[in-house]
Amino acid sequence: MARESFDKEIQFLRMLALAGGAYSRQQFAERLGISVHTFDKTLRYLKEIMSTVYQRLPRDQGKELSEGLRYNYYESADPLLLFLFRAKSLKESESIRLSLILTTLQLQSLTAMEVMDACSGSMPDDFSLPDEKTIRGDLKYLEEIGVIVRSESGRPYRYKAANDLVTQLSDEELIDLFDFVDIMANTQVPSVQGYLLRDNLKKALRQRSMDATVTEPFLYKYHYHSRILDEAHLYTIFQAIRQRRKLRFLYLSPKRTKSYSSKNTNPLFERETEGVAEMLLPLRVVYDHQYGRWYLIGHNSRQGIMKFRMEGLTQIEEGDTVPEEEFSHKLANLEEQLRHSWVTDTGRSVRVVARFYNPDRSGANFVKERVLSQGQWGTITEETDSTFLYEITVNGIFEIKPWLRSFGSSCEVIEPASLRREFIAEWKEIQTYYEPLREDL
Repeated sequence: MARESFDKEIQFLRMLALAGGAYSRQQFAERLGISVHTFDKTLRYLKEIMSTVYQRLPRDQGKELSEGLRYNYYESADPLLLFLFRAKSLKESESIRLSLILTTLQLQSLTAMEVMDACSGSMPDDFSLPDEKTIRGDLKYLEEIGVIVRSESGRPYRYKAANDLVTQLSDEELIDLFDFVDIMANTQVPSVQGYLLRDNLKKALRQRSMDATVTEPFLYKYHYHSRILDEAHLYTIFQAIRQRRKLRFLYLSPKRTKSYSSKNTNPLFERETEGVAEMLLPLRVVYDHQYGRWYLIGHNSRQGIMKFRMEGLTQIEEGDTVPEEEFSHKLANLEEQLRHSWVTDTGRSVRVVARFYNPDRSGANFVKERVLSQGQWGTITEETDSTFLYEITVNGIFEIKPWLRSFGSSCEVIEPASLRREFIAEWKEIQTYYEPLREDL
């Protein structure tokens, strides 16, 4: 799948997940900046991907796109929208060829020439036969990602599937491994790689005729579907940071009405784009747990430190490499600016003091436990049996404000005075919503 095409599918699924059935076809197409015809074609394409991913499952376990977008609190531990990653950046011929190679190497060790002969005999009639260079390239790629291993014998090298870990585990050990991966994938970020590993382990359990309840011991309510989609860019950005490479991309601000812009390749149909072309040296990736958002922070030669929400990144391309000394200097400067940042704010430091009230009923003090786990570098001072003070120095109050607000009546802001006044005004406004209504209305 082409990079631009994957950008479109990401934004398409993001809107579908967030808006559900709130938009008509015309409104949906306008919001994406595409035609209704492209909308219909993209929807058909996504349905084909999903049916391909689940085609080997029994009918009662198969999925439709509409079913995947129907949310229930305790529906399944399988995350929504993950199916798109299985189709990412693989041509149809590559997908078929790699599947044949892996199937062939499951039961025996083969040389590259033997693998080529096996693939040539099984390729569909409408696809060209692979040559030796292509097969050797595929074997090298599969070996690099750890799917196959090379035997220790001399030339010609023989390859086999790297499934010893699963096959050598007992049933109980395999279940324990699956449970661990299941919990980590659903509670840690990034999580896509964990979900893919979880799916492979589930297949191994089913091959041993394990009961369906064994493969889903836990159920999760997944809140941030956009988080999985944004991980599509994550490893490209991580690689650019490791290699000290600049990135070029088209940024569409989440505040704009358009969430996608096609790449103009035909000069006859060239049009003004809604996005902004950017060149950035990536330095850090930050995840905001409160809102389930990824942020890219880097240095721009014109504007210095810049921050982007990852959901707005499209058409990402790698650029030139910068010297290690320059990269280290910019990274050190950024880390100094982020030293007191609650998430990504690089503004003026502010001292925040809040009084927290312990719950009246006996038992676990969930208020204090939450402050201890989420309060970052803030300090706690016991005040009375029912209250304690929390103090922290942060860059600005914009990012910490929602966290303080989420405690409701269990939190009272003391300093700064401006933030206290803002909270007073907000709670007064909320109070007006609950004023008594006249009975004769």
